[in-house]
Amino acid sequence: MLRKVIPLLSLIILGACSKDSGTNTSTPTNPVTNATVPDVYKKIYGASSITSDGTYITIKSNGLPDHKSSYYATTNALYDNFSGTTFGGNNFVKNPNSIAEKAYVFKIPADPKVATNHMATQLGAIGVSLNGIPFFNQYAGPNQPLTGEVVSFDRYWGHPAPTGQYHYHVEPLYLTTVKLTKSSLLGFLLDGFPVYGPEENGAVVDNSKLDAYHGHTGVTADYPTGIYHYHITSTDPYINGSGFYGTPGTVSQ
Repeated sequence: MLRKVIPLLSLIILGACSKDSGTNTSTPTNPVTNATVPDVYKKIYGASSITSDGTYITIKSNGLPDHKSSYYATTNALYDNFSGTTFGGNNFVKNPNSIAEKAYVFKIPADPKVATNHMATQLGAIGVSLNGIPFFNQYAGPNQPLTGEVVSFDRYWGHPAPTGQYHYHVEPLYLTTVKLTKSSLLGFLLDGFPVYGPEENGAVVDNSKLDAYHGHTGVTADYPTGIYHYHITSTDPYINGSGFYGTPGTVSQ
């Protein structure tokens, strides 16, 4: 009787180990790292990838504008031999820089909230536009106004820094006049709050309608229940005022 039981037990044990082994080799699904990206972020058509871990939305971009620019190499199909007037009616004067490909990684809060202490925006990228180009703040350098730089904005009101970072300090004209409209969602700042164009409900938005951070709370087409949002205007500070309304995430390149 004992001889018959032992083989039977061995078969049961082997079967159990075999079943456990198969389960352990499977890859577990992580509901956090595979969090769904909200549809509104999918409007960032210039991103190479957009992912979410439930806490942050991670947006990757090469920083190359999808429109013509005088700052592309003459051999590039998007090179523009521009010689007209640019932002503010200024005659265009090309700066010595050239557009360079980057590897931006923007990490912005998936659920933005007003900050207790509002951080000032840094020089460099403060957000990302829908075509993957970074937004810069209203300064050419530490507390230096854009007065001398605006002449170097190309046909679509962007230009590259000495390091090759193409960016917008002011209205991204290609988005507001070619791809989208003056009232469209144009991107997001690093704190996760959206940036809209210079018109709302059929009227031009001026600085008097915005708070110290250059935004206000209200309903938009993308946020029917309302949200705080920034507006780009035609006068300083253009995109952002006294700092981020929310707590900013990070950007690297």
